Amino acid sequence: MGFYDLNKEERNLLVKKINQEVAKDLIEAKEERIIYYFSDDDTYIRKTAYLAIGKIFYATPQLQNTIFSTLKLLLKSDDELIRQTVINAAGEIGKFHFDKIRDFMDIGLFDDHHRVRNAVIGSIKKMGERNPVPVLAWAKPYLKHPDKEIRREICHGIELRGRTHPQDILPLLKELEFDKTKRVSDTLIHVLGQITYKKGCLKTVVAHLNTWKNKTLVQKALDEIVDVHERYKKFAVLTQQEAIAYIDANYNSNN
Repeated sequence: MGFYDLNKEERNLLVKKINQEVAKDLIEAKEERIIYYFSDDDTYIRKTAYLAIGKIFYATPQLQNTIFSTLKLLLKSDDELIRQTVINAAGEIGKFHFDKIRDFMDIGLFDDHHRVRNAVIGSIKKMGERNPVPVLAWAKPYLKHPDKEIRREICHGIELRGRTHPQDILPLLKELEFDKTKRVSDTLIHVLGQITYKKGCLKTVVAHLNTWKNKTLVQKALDEIVDVHERYKKFAVLTQQEAIAYIDANYNSNN
């Protein structure tokens, strides 16, 4: 039975049980219960388990060394669900202590399985939102990596910080303006659209795009920005027409 097949009271009891059993394993320096939950087919069971690791890390400092040794051990598992959950657990720690878990991200980024690599993207998003300076510094060199998927994943991963602070990620995104891989440039265009619809963001993005040299890509990005203001009209500060008028008045294609 899946997590959301349970009623609210049953879910609350299950969350309490998982928290208690994960803590018990850590206290006893065991991995049986942690492995059981980290490998569960249900996404929400695994999420509860990795959130439990994060809570315990901050609430019980004396267990931090055990947490790291357990996560390092489980990152070597043959089960991609376990490795994925390890990365997500490390991401919870990295919201405030990125230096302690950067090795997990380095390893996960090159994992053979897309589930694990996607967990790195998700972790970059949540860590970058809360702890941007070290996370973005870590991400920047990977934007020049020879593997196109690494470049694409990093571009995608830094998006969330850009939704509220586009100025933090625009210099990094500019590193990709002449990327020859369509999959990477498509992700770049997508991200540029996603970081424009909140208050003050369009102004920041358009000003930065005025410094870009790849006019073909910029035009595609501007088209995406216009589309985003329609698709996200319930959330966008400006209407689509207001966004078009702002771009027309402030983007200089002759720069």
